[in-house]
Amino acid sequence: MSPYDPSAFPPFAVTVDLVVLTVRRHALCALAVRRGEPPFQGRWALPGGFVRDDEDLTAAAARELVEETGLCAHDGTSPAQDNGAHLEQLGTYGDPKRDPRMRVVSVAHLALAPDLPAPRAGGDAHSARWAPIEVLLNEGGYEREGELAAPLAFDHAQILADGVERARSKIEYSSLATAFCPPEFTVGELRRVYEAVWGVALDPRNFHRKVTGTPGFLVPTGGTTTRQGGRPAQLFRAGGATLLNPPMLRPEV
Repeated sequence: MSPYDPSAFPPFAVTVDLVVLTVRRHALCALAVRRGEPPFQGRWALPGGFVRDDEDLTAAAARELVEETGLCAHDGTSPAQDNGAHLEQLGTYGDPKRDPRMRVVSVAHLALAPDLPAPRAGGDAHSARWAPIEVLLNEGGYEREGELAAPLAFDHAQILADGVERARSKIEYSSLATAFCPPEFTVGELRRVYEAVWGVALDPRNFHRKVTGTPGFLVPTGGTTTRQGGRPAQLFRAGGATLLNPPMLRPEV
């Protein structure tokens, strides 16, 4: 048997791409960066980068998240920090032609966080901004003032669509929706998260009954707030439940 020769195999690189979702102004938005270097220079894309020789995939995704947003990653098994974001692996994308430079396999990750401030560009990104997902996934692509519309770079439109569907389906049966909320939130604020992610209007009374009647989903903090206007609303925090039974099924549209 001939000895193993790594040079006999074609080289390829591994990257991580991030679908970073937040709710801004009652709309589900994703982080988009405008590429400052070829390929697709000037086009909008998802944040991400190459995996370094000395790091695993989760560490690479967490590093990119900090560089692009200033957020620290957590996996949901421990309380979120004030600057924390839920981070989980989304999928692997390996079409041989997805990157014109060389064979590149991307391991995409999904990150969720509460209403986030204006992002800062990092790495090879020329600029960064939040954009509604409907705009980013529009067939004509994403455009800003004075720009021509163009699709997202690489296969990032597919990755973004997969990340959005993951979030939409997962909040049906898990407590993931609370990752879009601050540490203490009202039922109304949580309902607006569901409405933004699903793109539908929900009945406030039915929603309140479901979320407060699911054991371990929400825990009262004992406080109230008037930040939404009107009468004081009770504040809750995420409970220990990770699965919702019965699930919160999204309405058919």
